[in-house]
Amino acid sequence: MSDQDKPVTAYPSTEITPQDQSGGPGLDAKTDQKAEWSRLEFWDDDHKPYLKEYEGRDLLKGKAALITGGDSGIGRAVAILFAREGADVSIVYLPEEEEDAQYVKKKVEEAGRKANLMQFDLRQRKNCEAAVEGHIKAFGKLNVLVNNAAMQEMCLDITEIDLDVTEKTFQTNVISMFAMSKYALRHMKRGDSIVNSTSVAAYMSNPTLLDYASTKGAIATFTRGLAQQLAPKGIRVNGVAPGIIWTPLQPATKNAPADAMDSLGVGACPLNRPGMPVEMATCYVHLASPLGSYCTGEVLHGSGGIEMQG
Repeated sequence: MSDQDKPVTAYPSTEITPQDQSGGPGLDAKTDQKAEWSRLEFWDDDHKPYLKEYEGRDLLKGKAALITGGDSGIGRAVAILFAREGADVSIVYLPEEEEDAQYVKKKVEEAGRKANLMQFDLRQRKNCEAAVEGHIKAFGKLNVLVNNAAMQEMCLDITEIDLDVTEKTFQTNVISMFAMSKYALRHMKRGDSIVNSTSVAAYMSNPTLLDYASTKGAIATFTRGLAQQLAPKGIRVNGVAPGIIWTPLQPATKNAPADAMDSLGVGACPLNRPGMPVEMATCYVHLASPLGSYCTGEVLHGSGGIEMQG
């Protein structure tokens, strides 16, 4: 790739190289090139990009948020930004993700807020209830629920798909979202909100991630329906649809071709690079805070323009 073809950005993009974490849940701690969880891209007077730490404006002051999959990737960035906006944060993660979770705890506390770490496999519905109750025990209230936990495995041919994996994908991505919302709403009141992680795959689909894309379509529909159900109660429900984002979900994807991560995102969208978790986290801040007070049943897309090429 010539210098002229490289994306002009302060974020890492063409430097991202193939990695393999398919033996278990992806960890930010094990990625070779670190994503950006808290720095936004600005441009100086000479039109050169630089990175600057996100500064909160008390948009979530006094709130308590519960984030599933909050240890790494987009969930990590959401936890950090929510804390900088004044929220105490609970995150749910798997035991194997403890190192990543401890990093988030450190960053939340550096922002002057409290962090509550909870290890749960949310495929078990009893764990969804326990996670909500653990959050309430820690903070006494639940103002923002972020349903973000997800998994994906690649399969090129539906005749060869492992239906156990398909079931696991739906349990992780969709059923747990129903359960988390069911139990969380016992404690949520007018002015509170839910933000769900869907994907551009819900709108474009993905022939190599057919079950994953199907779950994301279900989440978009779930978001619109639940928003209508809860609007009379004053509880807003929205979603975020990321495109190609540099998170551990990428190297952790099983059965991916060896070259799947070569120059991740470069050439795949008009902005010619992968997105960073922090760029998605700002969407969650918008939807969870007064900035999104007139948004419900809506999905913010952050795909670098990839959907225009779909």
